[in-house]
Amino acid sequence: MENKASAPQRRVMATSAEKVYDLNYYLKGALAGGICCAVTHGALCPVDVVKTRIQLDPVTFNRGLIGGFKQIIEAEGPKGLLTGLGPTVVGYFIQGWFKFGGVEFFKVQFAKNLGDEKAWNNKTAIYLASSAMAEFIADIFLCPLEATRIRLVSQPTFADGLVSGAGKLFAQEGLIKGFYSGFGPILMKQIPYTMAKFAVQGEAADRIAATMGKTQAELTGGTKLGTSLLSGVIAGVCAAIISHPADTLLSKVNKAGAGGEGSIATRLGRIASEIGFVKLCTVGLGARCVMIGTLTAGQFLLFDIVMDITGAEKFHFHPPAGTAAH
Repeated sequence: MENKASAPQRRVMATSAEKVYDLNYYLKGALAGGICCAVTHGALCPVDVVKTRIQLDPVTFNRGLIGGFKQIIEAEGPKGLLTGLGPTVVGYFIQGWFKFGGVEFFKVQFAKNLGDEKAWNNKTAIYLASSAMAEFIADIFLCPLEATRIRLVSQPTFADGLVSGAGKLFAQEGLIKGFYSGFGPILMKQIPYTMAKFAVQGEAADRIAATMGKTQAELTGGTKLGTSLLSGVIAGVCAAIISHPADTLLSKVNKAGAGGEGSIATRLGRIASEIGFVKLCTVGLGARCVMIGTLTAGQFLLFDIVMDITGAEKFHFHPPAGTAAH
């Protein structure tokens, strides 16, 4: 049992006063995460449709992002840009629930066990570990919906929407091949993406706050939201570049017949070999940076807004008393 002298070292703090982080807090964080991911991914569905088409068929869609919009509208009408909206909104609400809620849970647990000083000194490692664990859990739920979305985007006549598309995919290809062919690529894409996203955003927000002589926990109002927005853009672009090769593989492997027969690993190997390393890293990257930079900034902004609305005070790593933030 800890004595009274050592107890203060184990407190988890968001500001100068001790805060309580319980199930209610984690549920609010999960709700905020679900809302921010569903709204941002849903709003950027047209960009994602164009990006996915460029990745799947770069020969046809070879005019860049703006040209891709025009091609889809000419061929399918404006509604073509909303292909896969249903699974996008539902899938990313579920993913955001587990991702943001999970990150809040894991980083608070790390901080509780390490204490303020060690948590502050190791906050980047905590962001990386927390986001990796939360994303793995989230992707188990996201993968079937992402597979359905990609099939609807790559084959617009496949089904009318989420329910019929998921049902048809399951009936034709089964649980593993239909819904989880892309589980490996989605982990390769989402885990590095999420690790970069939270670690870079956390560090960027700390540095932005430090330029004003404050910590993140001391920011309020428009200054806090502006910091969330700017740090989110920085984090989004970094995360997009890191995760882009796996994103391309994910789009390809969920296309009917991609990679031929064999195991998922065999199919992924064939696809990567056919595309080549340079194209794997660069095809569709511009559209993805625009999309992910905007999306990530919007997510951190909306997350803070929803947390404020629910009355939750977001957890921040707290520098030990008497030390500067940077």
